Amino acid sequence: MRGILAAACSAVMAVAPAMAQAQSQAAASPVVVELYTSQGCSSCPPADALVAELAKRNDVIPLALHVDYWDYIGWKDSRAQPAFTARQKAYAREAGQRTVYTPQMIVGGIDHVVGYKPMELAKLIDHQGDMPPYLEFSAVRNGGTVDIRAAAIADNLPEMVVQLVRYMPSDTVEIRSGENAGRTITYANTVTEWRVLGTWDGKAPLRMRVEVSGSNPVVVILQAEGPGPIKAAAVLR
Repeated sequence: MRGILAAACSAVMAVAPAMAQAQSQAAASPVVVELYTSQGCSSCPPADALVAELAKRNDVIPLALHVDYWDYIGWKDSRAQPAFTARQKAYAREAGQRTVYTPQMIVGGIDHVVGYKPMELAKLIDHQGDMPPYLEFSAVRNGGTVDIRAAAIADNLPEMVVQLVRYMPSDTVEIRSGENAGRTITYANTVTEWRVLGTWDGKAPLRMRVEVSGSNPVVVILQAEGPGPIKAAAVLR
């Protein structure tokens, strides 16, 4: 999964008792919605606000990834990371598309929504939320560690990438350049880190422990390589 942050992670095979925070999916998993956005884009604030509304739901994990491809014309985004641009472009390649956009939402690693289209987005979220589970999955946060477990309950699972995401729940920014220059916008669920922890073939049960620091929420995502469909996800606040 080229372009995703591949920072070193302290992951070891382990099993730990369920303590502190836990989120487990034996049935439906929350639907991950990735918004690709930019501070300099005049079309993005409505989509940014939609992320804040989605963040109130328990069945959706909205994540705002700020891209850097408007920086070259002077619209520098203070939260942008080249890796997020690379991730969006990887989705485009996987879908056979030649162009990326802001705002653009990727729902469950499969469906693409360009622009501000809340009704279309709602239908896609409902559709994916009704899909049968592919695996039993749990993530447990205990202080500075997160324990991840998974076991397949469906046949022929694809090779999956185990990923850890961190985000700021609320982030107020004074925009200094681009079409939104002079505005102050409060963003929700701004992604600060996207780490690949390893891969899982879906055969033997997955047991993984990873170290984390700081108080920001943690999201664990199991996603088919590609990037492809997201098979399971959990958020630990």
